[in-house]
Amino acid sequence: QVQLVESGGGLVQAGGSLRLSCAASGSTFSINVMGWYRQAPGKQRELVAKITSGGATNYAESAKGRFTISRDNAKNTLYLQMNSLKSEDTAVYYCNAEALFLSASYWGQGTQVTVSS
Repeated sequence: QVQLVESGGGLVQAGGSLRLSCAASGSTFSINVMGWYRQAPGKQRELVAKITSGGATNYAESAKGRFTISRDNAKNTLYLQMNSLKSEDTAVYYCNAEALFLSASYWGQGTQVTVSS
């Protein structure tokens, strides 16, 4: 089992920045891919960015050029640096970890990001 705890959300003005963190614990050796997803009110959960254990990244079009995903494998922590935030970035942001060998996917409890215009 893997436990994920997000932090760093909050209220920020449009154009501002936030950095989200996700601390992983438990069977972290099994994790291959980690990612950030978000869900706005009335919308489906969507991928923001993901990163493999080797550092390869993938971003949603809406995140390219503004967000940066990174991970510190030694600290078992995932980050999302969000710059130039827009009101449409307002959502609950969730951390996800995939253990491909186990066919398992784990989720954090989410952290609210609110961008005021």
